[in-house]
Amino acid sequence: MRFNRMLLSTTLVVVALVIQVSVLARLHLPGAVPDLLLLTVLGLALVYGHVGGALVGFGAGLLADLAPPADHAAGRYALVLCVIGYLAGLAKPDHGQLKSATGPMAVVVAAAVGSTLLYAGVGALVGDTAARHVGLSSLLFTAALYDLLLAPFVVPGIMALARRAENDPLAEAGGGGGGSAKKPDVTAGWLSSGTGLSIGSPRGGLRVKAARARVARAGRIKGVKRL
Repeated sequence: MRFNRMLLSTTLVVVALVIQVSVLARLHLPGAVPDLLLLTVLGLALVYGHVGGALVGFGAGLLADLAPPADHAAGRYALVLCVIGYLAGLAKPDHGQLKSATGPMAVVVAAAVGSTLLYAGVGALVGDTAARHVGLSSLLFTAALYDLLLAPFVVPGIMALARRAENDPLAEAGGGGGGSAKKPDVTAGWLSSGTGLSIGSPRGGLRVKAARARVARAGRIKGVKRL
């Protein structure tokens, strides 16, 4: 991973973990806890792809395993988020452009359910049966519901920050001339699908105005020639 990716990913993961432990974990909601760390990994994986998603997921999960008040074996959540980050990265949109919010929201629901099942499965292998006492079905429903409600406020912003870091002019200048073309914003489809607004580039409007000016100039020239 490039330095700007590592710096942004580390910062976002640390901030998400602090909010997760100090705020969300103390809300005492029924069932599961909204997983801000999972949503952060998903947002980064949808921009960086499956390899970057797996690396970010493993690092985020390992940090969560070691941070207090963790009471489970170290590496358990790292394995879960590594797998989830890899699979979410496979759903990275083509050319970085989202057509609608349906795909990412489906990824959020699948990741919430999959991470809960995988975490409970790994816990069963090491003798942790806490999920059975709480109720696995209740955990699955509340995890999907909380993450789905929180996702529109987290994932698009994470993706926008990651895409902006990818388009850093300093990084592009140092990477050679072949990869300097600016990629489309990956959050445009998500934001426009919810608001009904068309999000375009101001350069497109300038091109249209320039084309109209050329047509008008050509018309004037032809009129002069006819005279």
